[in-house]
Amino acid sequence: MGDSVRPLEDVRILAIEQYGAGPFGSVQLADLGAEIIKIEDPSSGGDVGRYVPPYQQEGDSLFFEAFNRGKRSIDLDMSSPGGRTVFEDLVRVSDVVYSNLRGDVPAKLGIRYADLHHLKPSIVCCSLSGFGMTGPRASEPGYDYVLQGMAGWMDLTGEPDGPPTKSGLSLVDYSGGLVAAISMLAAVHAARRDGVGTDCDVSLYDTALSMLTYPAIWQLNGDFTPRRTASSAHPSLVPFQAFKAADAWIVVACPKEKFWRRLTQVIGQPELADDPRYVDFSARRENATILLPLLEKIFTGRKAGDWLARLRAVGVPCGPVNSVTDALADPHARARGMVVETQHPRFGTVRQVAGAVRVGDLPLTWRRAPARNEDRDYVLRELLSYEPGVVDDVARAGAFGQPQ
Repeated sequence: MGDSVRPLEDVRILAIEQYGAGPFGSVQLADLGAEIIKIEDPSSGGDVGRYVPPYQQEGDSLFFEAFNRGKRSIDLDMSSPGGRTVFEDLVRVSDVVYSNLRGDVPAKLGIRYADLHHLKPSIVCCSLSGFGMTGPRASEPGYDYVLQGMAGWMDLTGEPDGPPTKSGLSLVDYSGGLVAAISMLAAVHAARRDGVGTDCDVSLYDTALSMLTYPAIWQLNGDFTPRRTASSAHPSLVPFQAFKAADAWIVVACPKEKFWRRLTQVIGQPELADDPRYVDFSARRENATILLPLLEKIFTGRKAGDWLARLRAVGVPCGPVNSVTDALADPHARARGMVVETQHPRFGTVRQVAGAVRVGDLPLTWRRAPARNEDRDYVLRELLSYEPGVVDDVARAGAFGQPQ
């Protein structure tokens, strides 16, 4: 990799995307240098994420900024003859057509590989939908909260005597976006190797089910029934949960036997390490109802900062239960460059979290999200080399919305 060339600078993606899941996937690739051209529907006002409050003004919002930094935007009515002409010309000079729409919509819009391979045999067509392009639910809309319920996540989350609870973040959306990004990278690699593109049929439903991982394999191959645990405890490892200190909550984890032994020293109870009731993973799980109340009482005896300092000193995995404000202000977040700034004509200096992907040691650069249709001239004149007369022709054919 050259000194100033980012890893994906030779990749161009046409993104028919909106809201969170789709844009979260493509923004990871934008951070790595891919050119993401957002195709926005002029009849609906573009990406609905532009209008999410709070901190929203006309066609800009901080929500939109979080998912669309570094991208380009063009209004294009793909249902019109002119819009289809421009879209097909863009396919010829791009690597991927990426969408996050209902599973039945790619066929209706004609954006599958079967619809586009005649334009460019190596084109990759990636659909991220709620339920996929096949199956009985393909035509249903799918949203994060719905999927967290359907995939069993909400049944596993929260206190045992509380209601089903969703994650505090839209983790199905974000995970689905990451799965789509991985799928696109794999498909582009294969297309450049073989000269033949493909479809990537990614769904939030599949993503959510796949992330059940070990509770799923335990349930599918035994009599294990996943259940909610008190204090956000791990379903099988003890202790591995949140504990209330004298002034705040902390998380303490013992995923290895050595950590358990170190913990017994820190809490002043070294004899617990060799107690037959707690001597290994199985014993501690079997006797959790005896051990955990003991630990809970001990942890209330000191402040959180004191416990964390003692635990870190001997290498026991631990951390505070931070507020979002505290998490963003953590010195480690600053050291890792996780809070970055962009300049916006409406919002001024915008601070936001950076992406987590790292490749090499090339410093990353950040550019604000585009205004709607901001890059029309770039797309039409630089990428497609349209003469003014051609622009007028496709405009009259409805490419950019209802002709005036």
